[in-house]
Amino acid sequence: MSVKLAEVIAVLDAVYPPGLAQGWDSVGLVCGDPDDVVDSVTVAVDATTDVVATVGPRGLLLAHHPLLLRGVDTVAASTPKGALIHRLIRARAALFTAHTNADSANPGVSDALADVLGLTVDGVLDPIAAGPDTDKWVIFTPPADAEAVRAAVFAAGAGHIGDYAQCSWSVAGTGQFLPLDGASPAVGTVGSLERVDADRVEVVAPTRLRAQILAAIRASHPYEEPAFDVVPRAPLPAGVGIGRIGTLAHPLRFGDFVARAHAVLPQTTWGVRAAGDPDAPVARVAVCGGAGDSLLGAAAAAGVDAYLTADLRHHPADEHRRASGVGLIDVAHWASEYPWCAQAASLLRGHFGAALPVDVCTLRTDPWNIDSSKGTS
Repeated sequence: MSVKLAEVIAVLDAVYPPGLAQGWDSVGLVCGDPDDVVDSVTVAVDATTDVVATVGPRGLLLAHHPLLLRGVDTVAASTPKGALIHRLIRARAALFTAHTNADSANPGVSDALADVLGLTVDGVLDPIAAGPDTDKWVIFTPPADAEAVRAAVFAAGAGHIGDYAQCSWSVAGTGQFLPLDGASPAVGTVGSLERVDADRVEVVAPTRLRAQILAAIRASHPYEEPAFDVVPRAPLPAGVGIGRIGTLAHPLRFGDFVARAHAVLPQTTWGVRAAGDPDAPVARVAVCGGAGDSLLGAAAAAGVDAYLTADLRHHPADEHRRASGVGLIDVAHWASEYPWCAQAASLLRGHFGAALPVDVCTLRTDPWNIDSSKGTS
């Protein structure tokens, strides 16, 4: 049974939805023909020369980091990255990137990192809100006109909740108003306080439709000045986003948790650095695969005992340690994301089985290669 590249892309897009990628990112198919047959998949963090050399004819390289991202205006074979693209194309091989969409997906990069550290994930460090921005419209209308108002706002796009349309809530009440000089009231007279029966009609609508909903209310409502409220709805977390929060089965000393990180993550010249009280107990931990010092504040607010990530800079780390008791663990960027390779490979194997061989590239692509205390690694 042959597998087409388009079939693999469909699986990857379902697991790591492109819509979860950051606006600056570049994800998806870099080179390759979706109609071509794929004989194998290689999963790696980086598409380096040595990694590309491991990809066989009609193979797919699934990489976490984009090869082509900033300032790309040529893929000539005379350029380092262009040469890799040409090498893949000559072998009828393909390159596909799952970057910040794989960071945010569930399961994603930080789930894989949490798993190797022995954490049970129970939260997202920086969650992404679910669904489009929506408003709740509360419209007050005479009972006899309530149906016409509902029909008008439904026609303008209000009232959709999931797979249901024309959704609304109504309750009867009493309204009052005092027409002032210059008013032309449909009910009552200028200078006389009026109390009238009214229906309170509630509907939801996408925020982008505010102008249309307002126009529909004004066109269908009998009053010169319809009474209504527009309440923006708070977005709800969707279980996806950057970073994860998890719990250890048994608390550890901070120093022992640092030692665990060193033992379970692939070895690099960068190693594992930590800042904190080595005897402090650690039960809840935040993790973020890749560069994570932008989430130091989120980690401090999450009530965790330690935060493990990569690429921590001096000043943000120093300020965090001054203001927070959360221990910091800084590992190599590549090492923090490498566990994702096994996750992605397992997902593809689970879908295609024996029809598509999937391997994780074991080459270390961390760019740092010299330890001053040991010489070339």
